[in-house]
Amino acid sequence: MSLVSHWPLAGLRLTTRRLELRLPDSDELVELASLAAAGVHDPAVQPFTVAWTDVAPEQRTQSVLQYHWRCWAAWKPEDWDLNLVVLRDGVVVGTQGISARDFAVRREVGTGSWLGRTYHGHGLGTEMRAAVLHLAFAGLGAQQAISGAYVDNSASLGVSRKLGYRDDGIERHAVRGRPAVLQRLRLTAEQWQDRQRVPVAIEGLPDCLTWFGLSEQADIQG
Repeated sequence: MSLVSHWPLAGLRLTTRRLELRLPDSDELVELASLAAAGVHDPAVQPFTVAWTDVAPEQRTQSVLQYHWRCWAAWKPEDWDLNLVVLRDGVVVGTQGISARDFAVRREVGTGSWLGRTYHGHGLGTEMRAAVLHLAFAGLGAQQAISGAYVDNSASLGVSRKLGYRDDGIERHAVRGRPAVLQRLRLTAEQWQDRQRVPVAIEGLPDCLTWFGLSEQADIQG
């Protein structure tokens, strides 16, 4: 018996023109953790609501490993976080997550991601987000996708608006002891369809449907 027989998510693959997204194996997870240790963003700013990068490199490494293990262990069809490693030409460049609570009822997903600093500025953030949006809307039948970024994070906001998200209000947070404004964003299935420009192929999804809370193919149309 293979791992996929007991953990079908291990066989899920998303591919775009330049990228492959899938659950990491142990070696790829170590690569991802090492990438985080090397730096994810300009240390002068903090783009994450949970400031997991404001620690020493070895602590960032541990944080990445524990976060992925925790999400795998806590997976339930009604409460899931799918964190995919992003590879370009076989090299780990970052991670793209997609999550949902009560997806079968709410049909709403959230996303989050990061790239190693070396890989910023090449359009990879747009391409990898487009991949999981295709999974959500075309693969799982989502109706809404939400995201958010601090108002000074022009790169993340630019990715969202390029993909068709619209503003959905603001939240006020404390970041590094100072007030920060988070711009919420929302994308409907119709808006996604109008702006979908990135070809995405999905492999291994049928065997995973029940893991996302979808009991049969007809649920996707719901």
